[in-house]
Formats: sequence, structure tokens, C-alpha cells
Amino acid sequence: MQLTDFLPTTRKELELRGWDEVDVILFSADAYVDHPAFGAAVIGRCLEAAGYRVAIVPQPDWHGDYRDFRKLGRPRLFFGIAPGCMDSMVNKYTANRRLRSEDAYSPDGRHDLRPEYPTIVYTRILKELFPDVPVVLGGIEASLRRLTHYDYWQNKLCKCILCDSHADLIIYGMGERPTLELCRQLESGLPITAIHDIPQTVYLARESEIEGGIRPDDMVLHSHEECLRNKRAQAENFRHIEEESNKLHAQRLLQRVDGRYAVVNPPYPPMTTEEIDASFDLPYTRVPHPKYKGKRIPAYEMIRHSVNIHRGCFGGCAFCTISAHQGKFISCRSKESILREVRQVVAMDDFKGYLSDLGGPSANMYGMGGKDRSLCERCKRPSCVHPRICPNLNTDHSHLIDLYRAVDAIPGVKKSFIGSGVRYDLLLHRSDDERVNQAAKAYTEELICHHVSGRLKVAPEHTSDRVLQLMRKPSFRLFGDFKRIFDRINSQHGLRQQIIPYFISSHPGCHEEDMAQLAILTKRMDFQLEQIQDFTPTPMTVSTEAWYTGLHPYTLEPVYSAKSPQEKLAQRQYFFWYQPAQRRQIEQSLRRIGRADLIPQLFGGMPPKNTSPKNTSPKSMPTKSMPTKKKPRRP
Repeated sequence: MQLTDFLPTTRKELELRGWDEVDVILFSADAYVDHPAFGAAVIGRCLEAAGYRVAIVPQPDWHGDYRDFRKLGRPRLFFGIAPGCMDSMVNKYTANRRLRSEDAYSPDGRHDLRPEYPTIVYTRILKELFPDVPVVLGGIEASLRRLTHYDYWQNKLCKCILCDSHADLIIYGMGERPTLELCRQLESGLPITAIHDIPQTVYLARESEIEGGIRPDDMVLHSHEECLRNKRAQAENFRHIEEESNKLHAQRLLQRVDGRYAVVNPPYPPMTTEEIDASFDLPYTRVPHPKYKGKRIPAYEMIRHSVNIHRGCFGGCAFCTISAHQGKFISCRSKESILREVRQVVAMDDFKGYLSDLGGPSANMYGMGGKDRSLCERCKRPSCVHPRICPNLNTDHSHLIDLYRAVDAIPGVKKSFIGSGVRYDLLLHRSDDERVNQAAKAYTEELICHHVSGRLKVAPEHTSDRVLQLMRKPSFRLFGDFKRIFDRINSQHGLRQQIIPYFISSHPGCHEEDMAQLAILTKRMDFQLEQIQDFTPTPMTVSTEAWYTGLHPYTLEPVYSAKSPQEKLAQRQYFFWYQPAQRRQIEQSLRRIGRADLIPQLFGGMPPKNTSPKNTSPKSMPTKSMPTKKKPRRP
């Protein structure tokens, strides 16, 4: 593989292509991996396919003389900021604001290659060096900070990120189409200050400069200054922001800030199959740039042998940012495009026959959408499955079964695993169409018998139906139903596989007693939990707004949240009830909250405190496929 197979990152690589200037320079806070799961590579390849000269500067040094920002000179059109596949602060810090053990998107997991808030840091440097060159923000960091938002790490309400960064424009969400349209308009001679009509963009303007003026159908939000004074105003704003992010025909959003308006243009319609195929079929090398030879990029190691089959998620979970960035409508790749990528993976030198994931934001939403599109055109629900599955939603799993079997039939594929989270509520849903019900049953057996690498990940998130209602997750009863099906199928086919549930503590609405009940219920199901996390407030989620304001954005009713380290630890400890060192503290906590009656339910039958229990937690189990008594056959 040659340097010219990658997008150029240095002056030498420009010279190898015979270029003396480029049209667009992307500054990325992630290492450059030329793979369709890495945003900077996707935008770079899309621009290249449209005939533009594009370069990437990955993880520039923001200290000293800024030589990394100078080395490629000024682009003909604009600088683009790609702050990373994860929010930079989530990437760097845990829920307790402690530095993570490694940066998953940096070579060898190094922490010193990415600043906090790279969007702001990179933009300010570029504006200092090249004040006349437009700077355009993209990626999840800017996308989720496009309006007034609560920042957990600074513990304050922050303005639209254009204000703090001094950039010219935000492209939010998945950026292929707005980026190409921006290039077209800049090429036509328009200054960036006059480009106000591109869907899925955000700009700052005085009232007289707003495209078409403030129109009757615009949604004018409470100002940033009002939100600072009044948390209720912030909560009210968020409901409109979320609803407009998930509508096929959204209204324009306007918010006054610092004497100007942040103007959020409605998003593009969901990508068609042809459009998403075109993005995934670009000539990615699928490997890190040669500059990283001999270095490990943790995030790449996780996805190198995986294939993404769709974008979007209609789950609408209250704590999740996927729909805020990708939208709730599913955009599916064609089977032919997916199979082409699988064949590329099979051809990789290090491929041993096992696809690590054939999934998406949720594993089993491929091919799903509204049966009557005209109803979707009028819908503003942020979730198609909460509080109940929409009767207009097509939940047919037939396309997925066909896809899985086509992938497994490719020579060189020994097994394709499903590493993405499975929505078991879709599998258990009873449709009016019996054919759809039979497909869900067949998919469940196909999944468990042929696509589980020893451990199947699902995310019940909690056991309290009251907390689950705030999370926009289904009742815990459904998890119990699914586990019984999982265990039955394993027993019938002689399999020894585990189901691995994910849970969250300290979510808004959750109290210590709820966590104690969680511990008791999961103990009865013979779980010792390891896939757990404390709730981390991230911008642009219902849960974060409830956590910050103390009000639910949709009902404006008060919501309790555990905020202090002591309150959060008091909830988290219940995940580890089976550890002898935790028992005394948990017993004290239960007495303190007046629930000493739960102590026998939690610790009945436990060994003496000085004896370590036999380790049967999921952590002790192998992560590869477990031995089976017989190989199940497909129906």
C-alpha cells in the first residue's frame, strides 16, 4: 500500500500527488484511519470523489509555534474541524471526571495528543493564523453544542459553540451532503457570511441578516441569557430542539445570544439507499495511515473486522445522543454494498474468518421504518418504540435474516458476530401481521444460534419501571422474557452462552432504593454485573436537561438526580453487592434509607465476610465462542 492511497497529511504527500494547494484541509482530533467508521475519512473521501483536493491533519500539536497548523498553508475553500468520533470530554474523562485509562482514538491510547474541546482550540488557532479563511465545524462535539447546552465538565450552561470558537458555520449530523453543497456555493463565489440556506447548518447572524427574516413558521427559543436566569426556560427549549431534530419536515430554530441569533436550519431528509451506498463504497483503504505503523489504535482494533449496515436509531433513549446526531429515521445500505465491504474485510491480511460485528447504532433496525410514510411526515415523536411500539412501524426482521445468511455464505467467512446492542423489545413485539411475528421468532433463533460470540450484549439499563420510563426504555419484564427465550434456545441447541446486560446508576429519577432493588432482581437472575456505568450528562439529551434543570423537559415536573460524589457512589455500590468488601457499607446504606428489610434478600446465603465467593462474574468468562455439544442447523 502506498502513501498516495491515503488522503495527504503532509507537504511531502501533497508533492507526491503534484499538488501545490488544496481546496479543503480537515483538522482531526482523532488519528487518521481511512475507514468508513471514522468521520474525517468519510468527509475527506466524499470531497475527493466530487473532484476536490482535500488533506487531513490528524491530531495537530496545539502548543508552541503551531507548525502543524501552518504546514499545509491555506486551503482554497475552507478549514474543516473534525473533533473526533466521540465527544472529546467523554473520550477523556469518566463520569467522575477522572482521566480514562486510554484515549481510544489515539495511537497507543496516548492522552496527550488531543486537547479538551478540540473544536474550540483548533478554531481559535486557525483564526489567529488565517483570519480570512472560513472555518467550518463538524463532528459530534459541535453537532451536540449547536445551541445553549449544559456542560457537565465545566458545570455550567454554555452558548452555541460558534460563539466560543469564533468559527463561521456548523455542519451538524452526518455531513456528506451539506459539506458538498457548501463547497459548491463557495466555488460559485459566495462569501461564507452570505451562505445561510444550506440545510443541516448553523450560523450566527444579526436579525437583519437572517435568511428571509424571522418567519411565522420559525421556532424562536428562549434566549441564552434567559436560560441562564431560568432553568425552566432551558428545559422548555430542549423539548422543541429534540422534536425538530426528529421530524421529516422540521422548523427552523432561532435562539438569541450575545445580541445575535444562532440559526439552525432544518436537516436534510434521511439519506437514500443509493446515497448511503455511495458514501460507504468510496475507496477507503480500511487501515490506519502508514505513519502509525507498529502502533495500536484501540478504537480501530475494535472495528477493523466489522461492517456497519445502517445509520439512524428510532429508539430515542433519553440518555443517548445517536438520534440527535444521526436522526431517528433508518437509512439502510443495500445488501450488495454490504457484501462488497464484507469481501474487502475477507481480503485483509489479518482476517481469520470472523466478522466482529454486522450491525449499526442498534443491531436489529435494518430495513425498518414507517409503513405509511404520510404518517411519519406528520410525526414528531422522538422515539418510535416508547412509550409503546408505534403501530405504523414495520418491525419485520426478514431483511436481516436474509442479510446474515448472505454474509455467512461468502467464502472466507467462518462466522459473523453481532456486537451491536440488540433491541429485544422489537423481537418480543406482537404485530398484527403473523408473518412479521414469525420473522422475529426466526431472527431470534438465528441470532442466538449463529451470531453470538459466547456473550450477547443487551441493554435493559435498569430494573425500576419508573426509572425506565424516564429513560424511554421498555419494562424490565421484557428483559426477563427475553432471557428465558435465550436460555431455552441455548438449552435446545446445547449451547453454553451468556447474556450480558448493561445497567446505569444515578440516572435522573433513580434513588438508592431503586439500585437496591436492581441488585436484588439481578441476583435472583444469577447475574454478577460488570457492564455498568454511572450516568454521564452529555449535551443534547433529555436526561442531561433533566439532570441540570431538575425538570423533565416534556412535563416540566421535578426530577431528582444524584449529583454529589457521595450520592453517586451510594448508588453505584449496589452493582457490586457480591464483593465482601462492599457488604458493610451497603447494609449501612439500607438502614439509613429505612430499607433494612432488603438486607436478607440481598445477602441471604452469602458466605462469611472473610471468604471470597466463587468468581462466576461475566469478567471471568472467555470472550471467544464457547464450546458447544453440537452445531445447530439453520431452519
